[in-house]
Formats: sequence, C-alpha cells, structure tokens
Amino acid sequence: MIKHGLQIFACSASRDLACDISQRLGMRLGQLDISRFSNDNLRVQIQDNVRERDVFVFQSFTEPVSEHIMELLITLDALRSASAQRITAVIPYYSYARSDKKDAPRISITGRLIADLLHT
Repeated sequence: MIKHGLQIFACSASRDLACDISQRLGMRLGQLDISRFSNDNLRVQIQDNVRERDVFVFQSFTEPVSEHIMELLITLDALRSASAQRITAVIPYYSYARSDKKDAPRISITGRLIADLLHT
C-alpha cells in the first residue's frame, strides 16, 4: 500500500526506462545529483524530499558493471539516510545473474553477494 506517495529515481544506466515509466504514470522523475570527487569516487545526493515515501530506483548492471553497482549502492544508502519509507531497486539487467551457484571450488557466488549487498 502506498501510504505517503511514490517517487521514481534513475541512476545513469537506466535513465531512459525510468523516464518512460514515470511519464506513463504521470509522475515527475526524481532528481539525483551524481558527481565525482577529485579522486574519482562517486557522490550521490538526493534532490527531492523522500521522507516516508515509497521509492523505486532504476539501474541496470551494464558496462561498466562495477561502477553501476557502486552507483546504485550509494544511491540506496542516500535514500535510506533521507528516510524513505520503502526502497525498491529495479534492475532490468542483472549481469551476475548466471553466477548463482558454485561451479568450482573456492569461488564466490557473485549473484548472491550482489543481492546481499543490495539488501543491507
């Protein structure tokens, strides 16, 4: 149940899809300020009030995969800090989806690792 409203945000890899969906819903796409520090670290600032809102964040894990994952993780953390009521990550392309079980000894199950990082 959407109690206090809905807000949609787009990270850099899924901006077109999020724009299309927000337009179909008759909503304004939420604003993110995604920038870099001088040492190339990412910085994400939420430009809208998301307090007690249900938030959907769109981001595909396309190349550069690691950068897009970090961008989403930082965005999710910023939304939590901004007191969003519920946050849903919409990931149209999940590049580690095939890494869902061990196929050799002493390797990571990367698909699960990424899911665990997103959940916390």
